[in-house]
Amino acid sequence: MPNLASNDSLSNDLAPHSTSAIAAQPSYIVLPRESELAGKLYLTVLEFLVDHFKQIEASVWQQRINDGKVHWQNGELIDATSVYQATARVYYYREVQAETKVPFYEQILYQDSDTIIVYKPHFLPVTPGGNFVNECLVHRLRIATQIDTVAPAHRLDKDTAGVMLMTLNPQTRHAYHQLFLDDKITKNYQAIAKVTPELLAKIADKTCELPLHWTVKNRIVAANPSFTMQVVEGEANSHSEISLVAVKDGLGLFELSPITGKTHQLRVHMLSLGMPILNDRFYPVLQPKGPDNYDKPLQLLAKRLRFSDPLSGIEQDYECQGLDLLAMI
Repeated sequence: MPNLASNDSLSNDLAPHSTSAIAAQPSYIVLPRESELAGKLYLTVLEFLVDHFKQIEASVWQQRINDGKVHWQNGELIDATSVYQATARVYYYREVQAETKVPFYEQILYQDSDTIIVYKPHFLPVTPGGNFVNECLVHRLRIATQIDTVAPAHRLDKDTAGVMLMTLNPQTRHAYHQLFLDDKITKNYQAIAKVTPELLAKIADKTCELPLHWTVKNRIVAANPSFTMQVVEGEANSHSEISLVAVKDGLGLFELSPITGKTHQLRVHMLSLGMPILNDRFYPVLQPKGPDNYDKPLQLLAKRLRFSDPLSGIEQDYECQGLDLLAMI
């Protein structure tokens, strides 16, 4: 079971910097059918793009088209008069004025013709998003492997570090996605959080002993803003197993197993126990948008990934070095 060095050992000595950037790989959108447009009617692709991506100025889309950065799936360029074609794919290249270089690095733990198992550092997004177009795990791996079909088999938040499964072959990709749908893959996490005063008192007077365990099941839905999540009344759609395994100076080391895979599930479940994860910028209170603080990574780690390869039958078991409770004190 290979073990990987901590995130700190993968950082470089250069201060992070920002540069303007154009995505090396295109994004795409499928043009909706008329029945999906809620009564709207578009004559051209440009009209749809301007209306659909309201956060982007019309002049930006016009310039992208003029620069040859918008095209059909077959590579044919789209111009300002290209007719709207329902269900067709439109490819475009995302741009940002300033893309920050993330000064931490991924490490490939295993690779075959169908998969890559990789360690993803904190702060690095898996796919392009927001102000990140090329500073993402997928793009870095495509450069490192010279394989343009690298794609994630599952999600991992930008702020979370740890072991991930990536797929390489579009023809076999579905077999690895099915592992997650069939609950045939085991993910183990670690987290560090402040322990509640009540729980600390019980541990101190020997009323309870470590490890302590919680089964958390509740209903998680999108909150406001929609990229955050919240617990509401109703039938449970999320399930996590959480254990407190060590305590030092008010901080606890937790082991977590997500049985389901809702967005931000472990972060929300820790919050529901009254112990939000250390350095979480979303929970319990959404912090103002700003640059990442590389000295305070979210203390959540996807430590171990286990599964039986659906094609080769090989038992895969990879983990990275765990979180350091003493370093947080």
